[in-house]
Amino acid sequence: MMVWRTIPLLIVSLLVSLFVACLPSNIGGDFRYNNHRIDLISVDELYRFLTYHEKRYPLISVHRGGASKGFPENALETFENNFRQQPIIIECDIRATKDGVLVLMHDETLDRTTTGTGQVQDVEFSALKKLKLKDIEGNVTPYRIPTLDETLQWGAGKVIFTLDVKRGVSYASVIDAIRRNKAEAYSVVITYSADQAAVVHQLAPNVMISASIQSAGDLLRLNDHSIPDNRLVAFVGTREADKELYDLLHGHGILCILGTLGNLDKQAAVRGDTVYTALIERGADILSTDRPLEAGKALQAYRIKHKITSRFIK
Repeated sequence: MMVWRTIPLLIVSLLVSLFVACLPSNIGGDFRYNNHRIDLISVDELYRFLTYHEKRYPLISVHRGGASKGFPENALETFENNFRQQPIIIECDIRATKDGVLVLMHDETLDRTTTGTGQVQDVEFSALKKLKLKDIEGNVTPYRIPTLDETLQWGAGKVIFTLDVKRGVSYASVIDAIRRNKAEAYSVVITYSADQAAVVHQLAPNVMISASIQSAGDLLRLNDHSIPDNRLVAFVGTREADKELYDLLHGHGILCILGTLGNLDKQAAVRGDTVYTALIERGADILSTDRPLEAGKALQAYRIKHKITSRFIK
């Protein structure tokens, strides 16, 4: 009789184990969770996802792809490492080789981040692809410098890119790469002035633009160039914007990117990561950070608290 009595207990135990196994992986302190892909298949979906509304989905933008020990900046392996943690926007930098190949590299020279030396623009791609990337501690990794084409192909259905076009690289060549890889649905081109934004918009009216907007006048200059609000996300700087600016931009449906890299990241490291939550509560929508895991945990807690979801996060 005792054997038969234990059978229901075994069944209950198995059911409990199955239930626990099916829980999202972020429950119980593990930050990684199942819904981390930003899956956008059209530019219209990108416009909708990056338009402000009261239940907008706050995100982090990973500065230079989120370098860490063992993972260099502007490397596909680093992007993959961060993508597996949470839904992200990846900010990355574009330079051109001597023979015109677009690659990911922040500095003008190869010295700091690779095993090579000299100016990127003076080296042909055949030589560049033999180099290895260094991590933030200067350690050589097995990883190589990726091309923009490889990067855009990797990111489809996973992330949104904000593409920082460095001096000497034409916006036209970057637009061509976006079109060649059918990446309009998940690419945003960074600009630093209304004139630059106008050039991008003239080249590709459907491509979204990250524009520096730190005043009402900056927005007016963009409007004077006939750039629609739904083609814009606003970079408001590396200091917290005034409520009036947030309200103005949100009134136009424009999401605000706040650069926490630098002082705000340092504040969060000292005071606690609720600093990031407070920045979102006061008006920021996207945090461009060098602390993606810490900022990401804070934003995930905010999304859970406010029951914020998006059909584009899968």
